[in-house]
Amino acid sequence: MLRVGLTGGIGAGKSTVANRLAEHGAVLIDADALARQVVEPGTEGLAEVVAAFGTGVLAADGSLDRQALAARAFADEESRRRLNGIVHPLVGARTAELMQRAPADAVLVHDIPLLVENGLAAHYHLVVVVDAAEDVRVRRLAESRGMTEQDARARIAAQADERQRRAAADVWLDNGGAPDIVLSAVDALWADRLVPFEANLRLHRPRAQRSPVITAYDESWPDQAARALARVRLAAGERAVRADHIGSTAVPGLPAKDVLDLQLTVPTLADADAIAESLGGAGFLREPGDWSDDPQDGDGPARWAKRLHTGADPGRPVNLHVRPADGPAWRLALLFRDWLRAEPAERDAYAGHKRRLAEAHAADGTVFGYAEDKQGWVNAAFQRAEDWATRTGWSPS
Repeated sequence: MLRVGLTGGIGAGKSTVANRLAEHGAVLIDADALARQVVEPGTEGLAEVVAAFGTGVLAADGSLDRQALAARAFADEESRRRLNGIVHPLVGARTAELMQRAPADAVLVHDIPLLVENGLAAHYHLVVVVDAAEDVRVRRLAESRGMTEQDARARIAAQADERQRRAAADVWLDNGGAPDIVLSAVDALWADRLVPFEANLRLHRPRAQRSPVITAYDESWPDQAARALARVRLAAGERAVRADHIGSTAVPGLPAKDVLDLQLTVPTLADADAIAESLGGAGFLREPGDWSDDPQDGDGPARWAKRLHTGADPGRPVNLHVRPADGPAWRLALLFRDWLRAEPAERDAYAGHKRRLAEAHAADGTVFGYAEDKQGWVNAAFQRAEDWATRTGWSPS
């Protein structure tokens, strides 16, 4: 099952995106709808809300007067926390029940307004954020809900801001224009990313091989890596010693293949094996076979053994190297990264070497020949990096 978190600020138009995904076949869980259900007349939730905020939040027919509740609950932070403390646990229990009922091959879309505010992004394989300019959202809220401008802006201000949402977003959908524009983007997202992502997870299908293509450094790589690492840490649990962004995409200014290299350090190789299934469930599928970082230093490949996982998301290629802390490779990966960051001349020399090899292997259809030919330069660079570490007193941060 592919778990997609769908979120966005009030008035951004999440429902437009959610409904389109449902039309394509997604299993939709609407947190707002559940929040209404758990406070319907006769429910335990409504009784708790009345006890907390008084009978003034009830309509004449005994149902919840949502505008009256909003006026009280959004008046200050303490009131907002009190309401969330009542509603969120009830919604959470109902959500878990619905998720368990979903088919194994489902693309499950959880429409949840407070995904960012509650720090839930890592629990989803993919987070989709719907956005629109604040003035557009204020106008929509006035037209659809009868809110005053002051109330609308207060509700917007109480939620995560654009910077926080962008940090959580794997996919950013601008819904400030004509509906056809965002609907077209949703159609492409479904066909090109969500459907193959779910199939990759379910079939344990590895990423297709391709020839090496070197691209200019992308300023968004660190943020993309941070989102993936949060999922890795959650899946690894207490066995994670540390999780890091490594490799060329972790070196500002260094051209690289558009594949994030991540490193998860665990106590032993047995720990790496123990969490393989959990990492796979989070979207990082273990590659079969024995993998080693052996630089042919005479110690033998066993000392350099690791496990390799690759990301199932076709829109964000990832290599996850799971390395034991009782071996040397995890430290060397961090040293090489930090040395390249600190030495622009070495970074630029490495970039030139990579470009030449990528051109030489452009017709291979895989990266294996490229990687093998690159290793000689890298092995020699390791010694220069070790000399730099001695001079500077470097150690893994």
